[in-house]
Amino acid sequence: MADAAFSHPRLAGVYDPLDPDRSDLGLYLGLAVGFGVRSALDIGCGTGTFACMLAGHGIDVTGLDPALASLDVARGKPSADLVRWIHGDVSALPPLAVDLATMTANVAQVFITGSSWPDVLRAARSALRPGGHLVFETRDPARQAWLRWTREHSHQRVDIAGIGFVQSWHELLDVSGSLVTFQSTTLFESDGEELVSRSTLRFRGRDEIDASLSAAGFTVGDVLDAPDRPGLEWVFVARLSDRRAG
Repeated sequence: MADAAFSHPRLAGVYDPLDPDRSDLGLYLGLAVGFGVRSALDIGCGTGTFACMLAGHGIDVTGLDPALASLDVARGKPSADLVRWIHGDVSALPPLAVDLATMTANVAQVFITGSSWPDVLRAARSALRPGGHLVFETRDPARQAWLRWTREHSHQRVDIAGIGFVQSWHELLDVSGSLVTFQSTTLFESDGEELVSRSTLRFRGRDEIDASLSAAGFTVGDVLDAPDRPGLEWVFVARLSDRRAG
């Protein structure tokens, strides 16, 4: 089930203006162009920024997300009519044979159970052509990014066209091993409505990620530095073997 930040229509509607810097996507687009990608699957596409970016570059894109409200936002963006939008998790995917599968932003970290991460990797493998690539990012747990998930460090007040001033902030709730739980609060000043979304992310180490990719039939080619969080986050570039794993 998607967190309220993505599934609540009012929160989905302000997601982009509250987080407008998508400089992280330039790296993904550059890799897609460099690989000569013709088709792509964006897992956890959210409000569709990257899926529409790929479609605008002539790439055949499938965008998958469990949050209908986020997909409703995505469908209103330029090039959205060129994207095949699917509402659901990876079990909703039809047979595909794409060149590239991606998970941008926090998507790779929302799969927190013992089975959900292997499941999504198997789904990516099934959707890819032999020799295709899987690209995703995840935070380095050693850098303890959650220590700054406080109201003091995250509070912002943004004037959003047609909506008015909106405040938002994050608060850390719990750290249990590799699982980090926090809540995000959004306050709409126009009517005083305050909406809260609770999220849990899993912070995996390099060895765990490498092992999971290998078990799913991928070979890690590069581990790059995330341009928007230098030194804090890895971008994994993995390739599916020319012969699919069984």
